[in-house]
Amino acid sequence: MTRTAVYNDYNHPQPGETSTLTLDEKVSWEISRNGIKRPKGYTVSYHANPEVEKMHFGPKHPMKPWRLTLTNKIVLAYGMHEAMDVYLPRATTFQELTEYHKEDYIEFLSRVTPKDKLDLEGKGILPYNMGDDCPVFDGLYEYCSLYSGASLDAARKLTNNQSDIAINWSGGLHHAKKAEASGFCYTNDIVLAILQLLLYHPRVLYIDLDVHHGDGVEQAFWSTDRVMTLSLHKYDRATFFPGTGGSDDTGPKNNANPGAHHSLNVPLHDGIDDESYVQLFKDVVGPCIDTYQPTAVVIQCGGDSLGGDRLGCFNINIRAHGECVEYAKNLGLPLLVVGGGGYTPRNVARLWAHETSVCLGTRLHPSLPSHTPFIEHFAPDKSLYPELSQTGRYDNKNSDKYLRDIVTSIREQLRYVEGNPSVQLQHVPPDLGAVREEVEREVEEEREVKDFGRRRKERGAGMRGEYAH
Repeated sequence: MTRTAVYNDYNHPQPGETSTLTLDEKVSWEISRNGIKRPKGYTVSYHANPEVEKMHFGPKHPMKPWRLTLTNKIVLAYGMHEAMDVYLPRATTFQELTEYHKEDYIEFLSRVTPKDKLDLEGKGILPYNMGDDCPVFDGLYEYCSLYSGASLDAARKLTNNQSDIAINWSGGLHHAKKAEASGFCYTNDIVLAILQLLLYHPRVLYIDLDVHHGDGVEQAFWSTDRVMTLSLHKYDRATFFPGTGGSDDTGPKNNANPGAHHSLNVPLHDGIDDESYVQLFKDVVGPCIDTYQPTAVVIQCGGDSLGGDRLGCFNINIRAHGECVEYAKNLGLPLLVVGGGGYTPRNVARLWAHETSVCLGTRLHPSLPSHTPFIEHFAPDKSLYPELSQTGRYDNKNSDKYLRDIVTSIREQLRYVEGNPSVQLQHVPPDLGAVREEVEREVEEEREVKDFGRRRKERGAGMRGEYAH
């Protein structure tokens, strides 16, 4: 073998492929390769508390908070954290949780233990809809407080103008009711966050992409025109949880009720594909924006609407799901982005990492960074964008005519919606109420000081009011 042949046989490893680089160097190379940088003209904030990831519903339960670990590891591996404001949110207080939920229910969550559950089951009186779907596990109240706290923190960053797009992947637990758990959800962080937004925004549009109907949020705002809820979901009243969200579920039947026609539902059959889903999303969201004119948007990005999900039945791929988030982002309104369902953790993590990049306006390389922790969970392809529409594929039972009829139905409901609904909020959470009172008191004191100075100056003036401005 000649010397030249030996030389040509050696291929120097590319950056990011060699173990001789430090982790920071590998991440820096990914940032450069993907063109990741802070967006121009708007700010994205990322709200995550790693303590949520440690929670465990039980070995056989489909909800795996560990999917958040995978999500955050991908986000960090690509270096997307460098383009966002990253916050470690605090847990909510008891008082904050009871701004929506019943005190006795939150009190129960704060003190119940797995042992208590066994005792109550023995007596046949397990309350508040706790059970197999919503188990009692160690750290339950902390879990509720942490994911709810992250959504509240995200909403406050929006209302304080510290952020334009705020992300909390641990949130989105849309089934929780005022006084009971439901569908793996205990406290409704979305409702709490929207209540926060309503302190500053006259109208909020809530969009739900979960394969299951967003019944808890719809129920919370059933009788108000301050919030419009729009849910795209699989619907079968008899066999698919929660059995609500038909096209005729549009709010109170009495048109005199402010909430009439403000709960919009897009009931779908099995197997909807990328093209149909994205087009349908645009065809219903666009008219909602034009008619309702929201001043803020909340979007729930449940990953169980992806193809191949353990509990899902759609044929949607990651990029198509993300296209809906991009459409919401391009509305240019304050945007709260939360997680939700999703029971194939590796695909949920891929989705939420991709949708983080969508919020940043960045296109990611499809190959996951080689230094991504737990990358073996994404084998064999180790790709951010695997073909999911063929995984456990369902026949598409949504005909073109059926989808057109849905769009027609939504547009018909919107005819009843006033363009400028009422804006008075009946209830202000006490924590912010106290802040508002303090600010108003300071403003009044400042006004009195100015008035005293003006009157003193006017004593020698030829005309009263000369120094009024």
